[in-house]
Amino acid sequence: MTTTVARTVPRPGLVTTTVTEPYWKCAADGELWIQRCEDCGRCQHYPAGMCRGCWSENLDWIRAAGTGTVWTFTVVSKPGHPAWEQDTPYVLALVELDEGPRMMTNIIDCDPATVHVGQRVQLAPNIPGSEQPPLQFHPQNSLPRS
Repeated sequence: MTTTVARTVPRPGLVTTTVTEPYWKCAADGELWIQRCEDCGRCQHYPAGMCRGCWSENLDWIRAAGTGTVWTFTVVSKPGHPAWEQDTPYVLALVELDEGPRMMTNIIDCDPATVHVGQRVQLAPNIPGSEQPPLQFHPQNSLPRS
């Protein structure tokens, strides 16, 4: 019964604001852009209207390297929304980007049992037409999906 529900319930869509719109436009192209404060130099993710470090509104966008380290993770076997039931199990992780900020993402293209804290990951290419959210990561030593 759950599989039937998952096929009929649409996945929630992205919610954008004027602050997050540039981020999501780049994400759709498979690029990870983060904000950098022009006053204190702090990089931040998720986009905001001011720096979380010094409260400056003098923010610019920079293209992130797309590499980082798994800071923490969980393997989801019962999703919070029925639309993702067919994708279980999947890895939900907090990745610390090499630029400093942490971002919530998925680790893909690997056995969920092999993911570990401290693991190096890199941005996986987007698959055009895929229902997967943009900006997922895979272990640096694995081959990206084609």
